[in-house]
Amino acid sequence: MTSQLWPAPTAKAPVQGTVNVPGSKSITNRALVLSAISEEPSAISNLLISRDSQLMVAALQALGTEIEFTNATSAQVVPHPLRGPAKINCGLAGTLMRFLPPLAATANGDIEFDGDEGARRRPMAVTIESLRALGVAVTDNSRGSLPFTVHADAHVPGGVIHLDASASSQFVSGLLLSAPRFGSGVTVVHQGASVPSLPHIDMTVQMLRAAGAEVKSDTADPTHAQWSVAPGAINLGDYNVEPDLSNAAAFLAAAVVSGGTVTIPHWPQHTTQPGDRIRAVFTAMGAMCVIDDEGLTVTGPTTITGIDIDLREIGELTPTIAAVAVFANGPSALRGVAHLRGHETDRLAALVTEINRLGGSARELPDGLAIDPAHLSAANVATYHDHRMATFGAIVGLRVPGTRVENIATTAKTMPTFPTMWDQLVTGGSNP
Repeated sequence: MTSQLWPAPTAKAPVQGTVNVPGSKSITNRALVLSAISEEPSAISNLLISRDSQLMVAALQALGTEIEFTNATSAQVVPHPLRGPAKINCGLAGTLMRFLPPLAATANGDIEFDGDEGARRRPMAVTIESLRALGVAVTDNSRGSLPFTVHADAHVPGGVIHLDASASSQFVSGLLLSAPRFGSGVTVVHQGASVPSLPHIDMTVQMLRAAGAEVKSDTADPTHAQWSVAPGAINLGDYNVEPDLSNAAAFLAAAVVSGGTVTIPHWPQHTTQPGDRIRAVFTAMGAMCVIDDEGLTVTGPTTITGIDIDLREIGELTPTIAAVAVFANGPSALRGVAHLRGHETDRLAALVTEINRLGGSARELPDGLAIDPAHLSAANVATYHDHRMATFGAIVGLRVPGTRVENIATTAKTMPTFPTMWDQLVTGGSNP
């Protein structure tokens, strides 16, 4: 563990406050891709400005898209014919490494993709083989991962793709987002275990339709789901990005573990963001969740209840829920998230290791993890270059004095100002 250790603030009283979270990473990166293939310029507001989104902006600019920021979180996007050659840095961004290769295939020239060392361990074979099935040449030296090169000739015929997306819903979203530019569009047929994070594909479908694309979706059987996007012109137009509900979950968790009250303004009444489901999870764990015109307000319980839950559709919330579950009065089982072994790190192994390092009691399940009540004591929490593990450590630190989190700066992946926002909430009660 490195010497870059952040002393997680401890809640000396129930946390009380209001937190304005930045825009959704998932929506931001989808909006940027759709604006790049629109017929007319787009104006996007409340963009998330983080490492992931900045890498997406740089990648689209490298392919010829004109993106000009009009203020800190708003941009004017002017689409142009995509072109290479180009080198794309994916960092650790799963959305970038899965969304951009199909789009790059519609450009002209060699497009090289690479990323951080951790990104090279993430599975990419489904994207690579799908592009080859669509007639696109890809060189990866049989790795099935980064780095690889897309040899684009400005034309993707499109057609029917059979794939196994049980490792990540992003494989499906990546193909659907660029499909309006394919000669005959695309039909994606999933064959395998249930697709995780289906709400993220629903988000993709909704945003495509809002931009004017013709999309069909059949997910009645999640082991044989399929989606079709017809070719044609689209226009994203003026688009306002919702607050990031997954990032908001960590601040709401502060209320749950401390018995306090936290409000997130502008919480959407209707949304495709999977993070909205944190309300049901925290309610099951004993919290009170109220959504009204002011936003979402969560009040923590006197005693946290253990939970046995399938998190397949909200896997990204697993570290946050685990950070609450370690303080429950009974055992918890977080299931349906075997795919987390292929995220920025093996999140299941990481969570078990760090919970046990803190004196807790956790073990891996075939598709998740089990957590039993135990007394926690101070420790240095490793983050594995994973932003969700960093926020896990911050939440635990609220009730375990002396907890220190390695490399809190990894939160810049989706929320660069997290340390300041967290400190202001815990010590000052609000965030502007």
